[in-house]
Amino acid sequence: MTSEKGVMLLDFWVSPFGQRVRIALAEKGVEYEHKEENLRDKSELLLKSNPIHKKIPVLIHDGKPVCESLIIVQYIDETWSDKAPLLPSDPYQRAQARFWADFVDKKVFECGSKLWKLKGVEQEAAQKEMIEILQILEAQLGDKKYFGGDIFGFVDVAFVPFTSWFYSYETCANFSVEEVAPKIVQWAKHCMERESVEKTLPDPKKVYEFVCYLKKRFGIE
Repeated sequence: MTSEKGVMLLDFWVSPFGQRVRIALAEKGVEYEHKEENLRDKSELLLKSNPIHKKIPVLIHDGKPVCESLIIVQYIDETWSDKAPLLPSDPYQRAQARFWADFVDKKVFECGSKLWKLKGVEQEAAQKEMIEILQILEAQLGDKKYFGGDIFGFVDVAFVPFTSWFYSYETCANFSVEEVAPKIVQWAKHCMERESVEKTLPDPKKVYEFVCYLKKRFGIE
């Protein structure tokens, strides 16, 4: 375990979970050392820092590791509380933000993975599920600029990294996010106007190349 002072992030470029942490750190203006992990040959530091799940992202702050992306984002918000609050001060609103971030956590990634892993009837079922998820989130967003209103916050940080995967979802499962959830697409554009998001999210075409690599690796054609 590193005992150095400062902030280090163990991450992988295409991970939406790592991107959450990078966006939160950027919003707070926190300088940190970024270590890109090879997930097929995980570093000793990663295995020591997250011995339970052995997954990225891991934030190491003054030698102490914090794991799981939403927990890390909350830690960042509480540790650097003097700038750009991500969670509301009102307890009820804070609970609601955590609920919707948890909804994104439990629904979007798993369903999105089905869209490129499955075929035929199973893929059609996953497509229907993803459309329902997006429309539920769109209803929660309503006519607001961000999920928390005019302030970019916790739910936005949790969800926006997945927007760079939308092209892959659409291409693999033959549907249009803009057709089924136009307000989500508009929200994503608002988020991309923020430097923290624009500089963090990868090109959707690069994400699709990575998905194609995974499909080939796992023999999914």
